[in-house]
Amino acid sequence: MLTHIRGKVIWNNDRYLVIETGGLGYKVFGTTELCLSSSKNTNKEIELWLHEVIREDANDLYGFREKDDLDFFELLISISGIGPKSALGVMNVSPVSVIQRAVAEGDTSHLTKVSGIGKKLAEKIVLELKDKIININYENTGSLKSEIEVLEALKAIGYDHNDAREALKQIPTNITETKERIRHALKILGK
Repeated sequence: MLTHIRGKVIWNNDRYLVIETGGLGYKVFGTTELCLSSSKNTNKEIELWLHEVIREDANDLYGFREKDDLDFFELLISISGIGPKSALGVMNVSPVSVIQRAVAEGDTSHLTKVSGIGKKLAEKIVLELKDKIININYENTGSLKSEIEVLEALKAIGYDHNDAREALKQIPTNITETKERIRHALKILGK
């Protein structure tokens, strides 16, 4: 199983790269941003984390600059009805951190922009990923985890989801500790 590659990009388009390493060229599918930003015919090496999909009729590689992006891709394809191409489609819509935040907030609008993902499948993705994304080490995980904890705490004591969400938006960004955020949200909701 291939998990990492380092080599020179010898060809690219908006769907995949061909990376030469050890005298072999590997076709690696990626996000449009990755594929178009990777210059061909330069002496610069590129390093990617890989996910390999082996089927009867194909052996495909999917590449990501960051391990966190690979982890998110693997979470997406673990959902029934989401294949590698659909997962890349989701990751093409917005950066992973934005998709992650949208999933945590139950917002399906980012997901339904992808061809082949309707409202029901988008809701399924949100439902299945909501709890899992908290445990992945992303750039914004701390603040996201805190927001989810505050939201859940407010809902547990009887506040409506939308009211709790609005209160969260009004909390100053310099308040980062979860307990302080809950106290501040309660003050906002108490008005």
